[in-house]
Amino acid sequence: MSAASLPRLNRKLLLETPVRVPDGAGGFTTSWNVLGEVFAEVRSRSGREAEGEAVPLAQVSYVITLRAAPVGSSMRPLPEQRFREGIRVFRIEAVTERGTDLRYLTCFADEELVA
Repeated sequence: MSAASLPRLNRKLLLETPVRVPDGAGGFTTSWNVLGEVFAEVRSRSGREAEGEAVPLAQVSYVITLRAAPVGSSMRPLPEQRFREGIRVFRIEAVTERGTDLRYLTCFADEELVA
């Protein structure tokens, strides 16, 4: 991988995992547990407008690249986890290795915003 194609890991993101918490009425709510911080490159792919329950939502897809973590590590992102950057939330849809040297991971993620 040439220096020109190396990702710019210039954004600090929190990696969070969902935790089911009893709601006291026999059901569950989802809480988010922070696993740690990662530095990543965040690039947009596409956007679209979708219908939310009460208001329209703008949904933007992103490619998020970060240093690889071994399979089984708590710092290796998984689908259904998310990245947080302040109030912004990127829901992870898929994760794959980037390139043949396995130094980086590529995460495909969506961000939903109230339009």
